[in-house]
Amino acid sequence: MAFNFGAPSGTSGTAAATAAPAGGFGGFGTTSTTAGSAFSFSAPANTGTAALGGLFSQPTQAPAQSNQLINTASALSAPTLLGDERDAILAKWNQLQAFWGTGKGYFNNNIPPVEFTQENPFCRFKAVGYSCMPSNKDEDGLVVLVFNKKETDIRSQQQQLVESLHKVLGGNQTLTVNIEGIKTLPDDQTEVVIYVVERSPNGTSRRVPATTLYAHFEQANVKTQLQQLGVTLSMTRTELSPAQIKQLLQNPPAGVDPIIWEQAKVDNPDSEKLIPVPMVGFKELLRRLKVQDQMTKQHQTRLDVLIKQEIQRKSGYAIQADEEQLRVQLDTIQCELNAPTQFKGRLNELMSQIRMQNHFGAVKSEERYYIDADLLREIKQHLKQQQEGLSHLISIIKDDLEDIKLVEHGLNETIHIRGGVFS
Repeated sequence: MAFNFGAPSGTSGTAAATAAPAGGFGGFGTTSTTAGSAFSFSAPANTGTAALGGLFSQPTQAPAQSNQLINTASALSAPTLLGDERDAILAKWNQLQAFWGTGKGYFNNNIPPVEFTQENPFCRFKAVGYSCMPSNKDEDGLVVLVFNKKETDIRSQQQQLVESLHKVLGGNQTLTVNIEGIKTLPDDQTEVVIYVVERSPNGTSRRVPATTLYAHFEQANVKTQLQQLGVTLSMTRTELSPAQIKQLLQNPPAGVDPIIWEQAKVDNPDSEKLIPVPMVGFKELLRRLKVQDQMTKQHQTRLDVLIKQEIQRKSGYAIQADEEQLRVQLDTIQCELNAPTQFKGRLNELMSQIRMQNHFGAVKSEERYYIDADLLREIKQHLKQQQEGLSHLISIIKDDLEDIKLVEHGLNETIHIRGGVFS
């Protein structure tokens, strides 16, 4: 028996016509006259690849790509825009833009310029990282919604959020929205993982498949309603099939060198759980850094909670056998460290050396300067030119002094001659 997602029992799965619920939210229960607006569990929409592989998807437009490559090669190597030696300078400028991953490459008066993006194969600001592959099944029904709100705001209005999402689903009483988890993301965003349970007329219930729920959220009118709730992104959280993994690994992402991609697959620390993903540009690197920092804080928070719970759980109990064994081991290590002839003396000596090195290093660092070799050559050349200029100026001044002395000598002789005549 196939249950129609959104239409009351007894209606056709191809044309469900029910009244929209009060509250202004359309969904699975809204009036529909087309087959695409109603969903059936017997034939869920195939959207998992689009949701999970969007980063790796490459459109198959061979002629357009071929023309793009030809134009890019012309802009980088042989532009004919000006028809003189300035085209060589323009080629170098286009190469610089391509390396940076931004700008326009002009190369021909009759052809539009090439748009250089960070996805172009010549962009230098690229790297490959690794992301954990999800392990959830499609039947688990987990869908991720990213809200442009803080976690505290989401948690304080969690019930209102569930009701709003239920209205987005059409307000169908056979559907129940459940929140699996809430997690803080960088830039004051929050990730909410949800799943929807549908109860059938015979009393059984099942989770709506993740791909089916995601396909509904991606409808234009539903997507607008989600955006009004603050949703900026939705995606399924389902595991990749072996065929999808093979396809992603065999096809390097756009703009990534195949050699680098092959090396990334070789360097994968855990190919069963991790998959290589491209990092293009500083923004993506910063985003991953923020996510990593956020996850570290969450792990530390969970660890602090566990410590408090363990302290409360063990409060008032006698020391157990494994704890006594651990205490003995710690006491033994402490005694070895405190023994003057063993580790303690060596540690004190090392600490003294480290303090001295830090002290002298701090003093020397104030007096030590490092200059790039090219910059140093430029400074030397500039000083040499200044020295030559000063030498030339000194030579001119000396010549002028000699001339002044001759003039002075001539004036003195004239004065003596005139004095002898008048006398």
